[in-house]
Amino acid sequence: MSRTRSADRIADARVIVTCPGRNFVTLKVITEQGVTGVGDATLNGRELAVAAYLTEHVIPVLIGRDPARIEDTWQYLYRGAYWRRGPVTMSAIAAVDTALWDIKGKVAGLPVYQLLGGRSREGVTVYGHANGETIDEAMAAVAHYLELGYKAVRVQTGVPGLPSTYGVSKDQMFYEPADAAIPTENVWSTQRYLEHTPKVFARAREEFGPYVKLLHDVHHRLTPIEAARLGKALEPYGLTWLEDPVPAELQEGFRLIRQHTTTPIAVGEVFNSIYDARTLITEQLIDYIRTTVVRAGGITHLRRIFDLAALHHVRSGSHGATDLSPVCLAAALHVDIAIPNFGLQEYMRHTEETDAVFPHGYWFEDGYLFPSEEPGLGVDIDEELAAQYPYKPASLPVNRLEDGTMHDW
Repeated sequence: MSRTRSADRIADARVIVTCPGRNFVTLKVITEQGVTGVGDATLNGRELAVAAYLTEHVIPVLIGRDPARIEDTWQYLYRGAYWRRGPVTMSAIAAVDTALWDIKGKVAGLPVYQLLGGRSREGVTVYGHANGETIDEAMAAVAHYLELGYKAVRVQTGVPGLPSTYGVSKDQMFYEPADAAIPTENVWSTQRYLEHTPKVFARAREEFGPYVKLLHDVHHRLTPIEAARLGKALEPYGLTWLEDPVPAELQEGFRLIRQHTTTPIAVGEVFNSIYDARTLITEQLIDYIRTTVVRAGGITHLRRIFDLAALHHVRSGSHGATDLSPVCLAAALHVDIAIPNFGLQEYMRHTEETDAVFPHGYWFEDGYLFPSEEPGLGVDIDEELAAQYPYKPASLPVNRLEDGTMHDW
């Protein structure tokens, strides 16, 4: 059998860890002809684990490989590792895969979305995060996002009687939950939360009318029957989705939610393979699948998940928090613009320092994000500037019930 050999090979790859306000891990791949590609490998609170995986186990086997063989490289890193899947492995694979798509686009002289089939829409509808300690503060935040042009808004508020609540930030535009080197502890009450949350959306509909897309994140904190109760209570307010109502390890638990409410369900930001979502998608137990490029092994595997979802009336709703770097957001936008079953894209804005470290060509206008028209992903990392922001240990919080029992954060 004859063997073809690319005129170009991977000559080098390096991991760049930087903290322009929060920690990011970026892989840069360089070919013998000097073409570069970048991929996001950030895993919030576990960044150095992925950096070590890339440095010790992945980069040595990349050198000399054909950068054009994206699928083969993906399979090599996935099937070739006996210890498959998991967030560390899949984040590392995602970084390689994304960087290779970036290189392929540059070699072809095309933005990546053109290699995925071209545009299916003009722009990518995004949603922002409106939050406040009180309902009044949250409503003011919703109004602000609508003034900025957003057509979809996630709404979170403090819960009366609890000292802190997930999703409520000091800075309205740059929410970052990883707040200390050693995890801080929050206190949770499901009863207080279930009593309070419908009031938030009754007020939102009263103030902003029926057409604004409203979303809410439960953050895995309920049981299926509690989630069903909340979904039913929220039905009059027409949410676009109720996010992460329960921990998703038990996919069958979503059957119970489906039996009791028509509120649309979104889940998947912690998923790292198509197997995590298979039952939820094929049994139509969810409406939006929220996994994204860096969690799901890169553009190659994310597209597989979205293609399966398209067959079962499930739309995309990719995660887009600030712990996903502009490299990941750029890659997600190329997928978003191309797939037929796009739903929404989360868009938590990065700080000016982060945007400077990761120069990019995507832009926001009138509620939409638009991917770069430059060849490749249209994003890079300024390594000299990145070096000015050394890594700072930061962990996500943990959660306890009022009696001290550990609970899902």
